[in-house]
Amino acid sequence: MDHFYFVRHGETVWNVENKICGATDIALTEMGHEQAIEVGKKIKEMGLDADVILTSPLVRASETARHISELTGIPVKTEPRLIEQNFGIYESTPRNGAAFHEAKKVIASRYGTGESMLQLAQRIYNLLDEIKAGDRKCILVAHNGIVRMVESYFREMDNEEFSSFGIDNCEVKRYEFAK
Repeated sequence: MDHFYFVRHGETVWNVENKICGATDIALTEMGHEQAIEVGKKIKEMGLDADVILTSPLVRASETARHISELTGIPVKTEPRLIEQNFGIYESTPRNGAAFHEAKKVIASRYGTGESMLQLAQRIYNLLDEIKAGDRKCILVAHNGIVRMVESYFREMDNEEFSSFGIDNCEVKRYEFAK
């Protein structure tokens, strides 16, 4: 396939509280559900053509994907590799904390009890290679840590750009594979 779309899940309570969600399974807020419904409408209005929505198994992403599917008719499939990175000791701490920002620059650190950037890159890059080699048009519904790694697959980023990159809740981003 030559492209795919990425959608970040809707708002969660921890997003509102400026906390790192990571692999902790945090539900959408009412606003998060509304955002997911709105992005589903937007995807339908834009006529985005997809065969499948691949979603993280975490409830904030799977609920977002469900809303999109209900509005577009695109079937949903859970993709375990899209689960958010486990940020270990940083989960539930402030998202804008200086220590966390610096820790994201260390590719082999597992944050005490979590998952390193190297481990995350392996599973996300392998998934993207499969999407590229496949014939299914996909929408991925996942998390900010996942889109950060997806972005690094497509362009060179220094450590500061990488650790600072993110997209808004329910933002839609198109990615094109090089021909």
